[in-house]
Amino acid sequence: MRDLPDGGFVLVLNTGAIITPEAEAMLQALHSRSVGGIRNHLKVLAEKGFMAFMKSFYVGYGHTSIGDCGTVTIFIEGVSMLVAKAIQDWLLYSGQEASTRYIDFATQKFIDPVGSPDSARVLEEWRGFYLSSLDPVRKHLHQQFPRKEGEDEKVYEKAINARSFDILRGFLPAGASTNLSWHTTLRQAADHIALLRYHPLAEVKIVAEAMEGALREAHPSSFGQKRYEATEEYNRFWMETGYYFSGSAARHSRFIVATKRNLAVTSDSINRRLLETEYRSLIKSRPLKTELPKQMAEAGTMQFEFLLDFGSFRDVQRQRSVIQRMPLLSSNFGMHPWYFGSLPAGDVKEAKDFVRRQLNLIDGLPEDALMRQYYLPMGMCVPCRLTGDLPALVYVVELRAQAVVHPTLHEVALWITDALLERFSDLGLKLYVDREQGRFDVKRGLQDIVQKD
Repeated sequence: MRDLPDGGFVLVLNTGAIITPEAEAMLQALHSRSVGGIRNHLKVLAEKGFMAFMKSFYVGYGHTSIGDCGTVTIFIEGVSMLVAKAIQDWLLYSGQEASTRYIDFATQKFIDPVGSPDSARVLEEWRGFYLSSLDPVRKHLHQQFPRKEGEDEKVYEKAINARSFDILRGFLPAGASTNLSWHTTLRQAADHIALLRYHPLAEVKIVAEAMEGALREAHPSSFGQKRYEATEEYNRFWMETGYYFSGSAARHSRFIVATKRNLAVTSDSINRRLLETEYRSLIKSRPLKTELPKQMAEAGTMQFEFLLDFGSFRDVQRQRSVIQRMPLLSSNFGMHPWYFGSLPAGDVKEAKDFVRRQLNLIDGLPEDALMRQYYLPMGMCVPCRLTGDLPALVYVVELRAQAVVHPTLHEVALWITDALLERFSDLGLKLYVDREQGRFDVKRGLQDIVQKD
């Protein structure tokens, strides 16, 4: 375990297993080199242990695949939303993050790297607006979406609360703290941390160092790989100069409401001839709740650019089947209009004036664009670039173009849906999506994990 300077911590879970992740990795490595069988390997493990083996073959000789045979779970608490996104920005990430629906922002710590009276004021103003708006927004939603006959009252109230939190999360700063877990292999932990220690944000670097220290303490034979100067300099260079995606000012000059001009297909390298000759029958016959075969990815990829609020980017970033760039959170593209449009009509002008005042205060903070991300609200639009093959894109849009998904992400998923159907419906492509945007679905009240008495 390692403490973090802002009050959070990093903990590597010790399951108390007799056969540890490193020992498990050793057993599998032995299995690949000997036909003596698992019983014999267990005997070797009991007699000689695993530490020298892992240190020699995984760390020393660089047999990195051995590190994929042992897994570890890391818990990271009290870090900003920006740190959570950096850790999750990994194609093989598995884990969970606390939802803004289930965090009490009356007491939740906001990370304030500037540490001035003005920066503290900005954060507390966001908190005050969020808390003071909860009851009026709930009342507004009760009027807008009255409970229907036959709907369970408790489930309905949970759905109302979920919608309220989804609206008001747009007015929370990205510096709001959160908790997350990361379940990974020993190898992937080392590889990702090797990049995170050069992340542009100081907070991410601190967390990366804490994770590496805690992992070295828990699994000393699997960490401490030799660092090569040329590799370290290369990682430092691209993380500092090319990590964040700022989008195209010409393409995303300002957010345009309800128009497909917000979505651009920037690349289409999918081989239609290959799809038609080898995969048409599989595309045409695919039933509901069934994925296209992964091998269809050989046909190529499509790339999309669009604007989406940072809060909903946090949701779509969980899709590991596609490649996504990490956007730089700024005020360049404005607040997504859905957040203002979801407030009680009489409160919209006041909310817009409040956000304008907050942005003026943020512009006055004596820090660069990277640091200002902590103080900007998650309803701000960010430029997104998403690249995927056909099976991956179909999976993403069918998962995200549903009524239980946040409306701003639902909208983008439908735009991508239409782009796919425009190109591939003649090959029999069907997409099982919900086209009723913004519909209030009481099922959202069932998306909870409740501990029974």
